[in-house]
Amino acid sequence: MKKGRIFYTIFITILVLGIGLVASFGSYIYFTTISSVLERVSNSKQSYMTQIKNSLEQKIQTIEYAFNTYSTTSSFDEVVKHPITEKDFVAYRNVNSQLNYIATMGLEGTEYSLISLDQNWKISNGSLSYLTKTEREKLFKTYIDHQDQGLFWIKTDKGIRFVNTLPVFSKKKQAIALSDISLQTLNRTIQAEDHMAVFILNKQGDLMYETEPVEQLLTTQQLQHISEATDTTDNSGMLTLEKTKNQPAQQVIYAKSAYNNWMYLTVLDKKEISNAFQTTKFGIITMVLVLTLLIVVVAYIIAVYFTKPFQQIKRSLPKNPNFSFKNEPSKNEIDWIIDSIDSIVTEKESLESLIQSEMPQLETQLILNLFRRRISAEELVRKMPRLGYPQLENQMYITLLIQLDNLGDREPSDKDVLLLAINKIVEETIPEQQRMLPIILNDDIQATILMFTGKNEQEINKQVLDDATLLIRTVKEYLNVSISIGISKLYDNLLESKEACEMSKQALHHRLNLGKESIIFYEDISTVISGPVLLHYPTEMESQLFDAIRIGDEEQVRLTVHSLLGEIMTKNNHSMNFEVLLVRFVNNLIQLEQLLGIEVLLTQNNHALYHRLLDIRNPEEIERMLVEQVISPMVKSMKEKTNQQFRCLSEKIAAMIRAEYDQELSLELIGDRLHYNPNYLSSIFKKEYGTTFSEYLMGYRLQMGKKWLIETDMTIKEIAERLQYHNPQNFIRSFRKKEQVTPGAYRKMKQAN
Repeated sequence: MKKGRIFYTIFITILVLGIGLVASFGSYIYFTTISSVLERVSNSKQSYMTQIKNSLEQKIQTIEYAFNTYSTTSSFDEVVKHPITEKDFVAYRNVNSQLNYIATMGLEGTEYSLISLDQNWKISNGSLSYLTKTEREKLFKTYIDHQDQGLFWIKTDKGIRFVNTLPVFSKKKQAIALSDISLQTLNRTIQAEDHMAVFILNKQGDLMYETEPVEQLLTTQQLQHISEATDTTDNSGMLTLEKTKNQPAQQVIYAKSAYNNWMYLTVLDKKEISNAFQTTKFGIITMVLVLTLLIVVVAYIIAVYFTKPFQQIKRSLPKNPNFSFKNEPSKNEIDWIIDSIDSIVTEKESLESLIQSEMPQLETQLILNLFRRRISAEELVRKMPRLGYPQLENQMYITLLIQLDNLGDREPSDKDVLLLAINKIVEETIPEQQRMLPIILNDDIQATILMFTGKNEQEINKQVLDDATLLIRTVKEYLNVSISIGISKLYDNLLESKEACEMSKQALHHRLNLGKESIIFYEDISTVISGPVLLHYPTEMESQLFDAIRIGDEEQVRLTVHSLLGEIMTKNNHSMNFEVLLVRFVNNLIQLEQLLGIEVLLTQNNHALYHRLLDIRNPEEIERMLVEQVISPMVKSMKEKTNQQFRCLSEKIAAMIRAEYDQELSLELIGDRLHYNPNYLSSIFKKEYGTTFSEYLMGYRLQMGKKWLIETDMTIKEIAERLQYHNPQNFIRSFRKKEQVTPGAYRKMKQAN
């Protein structure tokens, strides 16, 4: 369906606002998540740096403490001043044992050495060697001269070296203790995760250690800048390095040792952050897409909801030929509706003018419908105000019929003109507020419904009599013809106008006894006419009876005959009326015989039957005679004629069941194929087989189900589906109801046998 401009205006507005909100919300979530991921990764690396610092610092402290403690012992003083030779095994063993003890306290894989500057020997990794003069001078130059500290760490090609010149608190150094921590040992101790680059700077900012990154992450200048920038900061944190020509902007995580002011740092890898954010980014994108799709759906639904009334109004309104969306695309549905309403208002004004001119014809039709009872109470309530009549409450009515007694000296062809003239005289004689529009009821009668408000019955009868007398005199004076007037009983519901009309007709029938120019009130002759005016004949019961005769249902025939005759007697208590309807009933039976092609009443002596029935005054005897002598012979004749047909149809239905039990099957489908009414087929099938169609179909399906349970490996679900059970539980319940066991139990029982 083509959408209008209002739809697209609402849809696009909501869509733009919704997508804007989703984009804002998604951006907020995106940047918040990035910050959270960055903080999480930073905290993780910060924690890892602190862990590395604490682990390595503990080992370094242990080494320093061990050598410091050893240097204060008396045995150390004796050893370094004692010349150890190859034969001095005890002294060598003591020094080696002490170095091994220190090794157990420090890092695994660290080489420990003790050098005596007084005696020029060196014990390293369990071996004893002697220093040359050149080596001794080099040791002094490297570790003692120009050194303001007796304990320090230096970087070597193989790792880092701990140097402790002993004694610690003496300017005259007698020995040097060395601890060489290899790169392998450092790598194993630091254990950088995911090849994370780790840097260790001493307090001067010199690089003591770095892992083996794929590429150089930090230059010497950057390392020096980090050392200077963090000199006065906290012991841990994150530092951002500005972008240079050769290096992009980077963020560094550091942890500073309070023990020796070493700096442990690593670079925050953007790839790692990107990987950590990958899943979250996918989730955010998915969420944004889902919300966008939801916004589209919601926008569409809202636009449809709010434009639905406009579409309904458009469909309800007639198309305006003066306006089209194709011709004037700038206009929307509201403009179209306004133009259509303007057109309708114009057409309504024209229609009102037309209705006003046609009002007499509409009013005439309304009164004819009242006399024919072709109008409902709702229609009457709706139409009366439109035709200018007052409210129906507290109104009383009388139907007045006028019939010509003679034509005077006029020709029969002038009767219509005379009735029109009489109708006009009634219209002019009786005031408009006291009557409805006078009409010509048929070729012989003019009719008028009189209206009364606030008067009692005696006053109304007096006024009606005066009006009738005036009408007879006026017609006689102007048209020179005589008329008779029949007047109904007083009634308060216009829907009873048909009965009132019949009353007035009955009153007019008595003008033959009363003479010309008679004014006859129905109440005056009601003592002569006993019972209701209208004959009541139970047509529906007669149809039921004839249907029962056609199928040969004796029991239904007896019940229906009894009810039909009882209805005729109850509703028509006047003997003459009852006799008329009884003759009508017998005539209808004769017509039924002719239609069915049977001969029971088709004789030359049918008049004798009429006389016998009319002479019987006992209702029970009348019923017995009709049943025994007329209806029962008809039923027996029809049974003989239709039994073979019933049997043939029933066998066809049973054959269809046996052939198509595993397909959708119903009496409606069979009726379409056999060209019979389903209800008719149902009754004859039950009559022939003693069971209903549904019960026979279900029984045959269950019989086939039992056979398949024994002879096949089909599952219960497959059997149920093949037997047209949409739910296997329905098949199980039907099977258990008939066989007293479930299908599964029946299969097991038969297989065991």
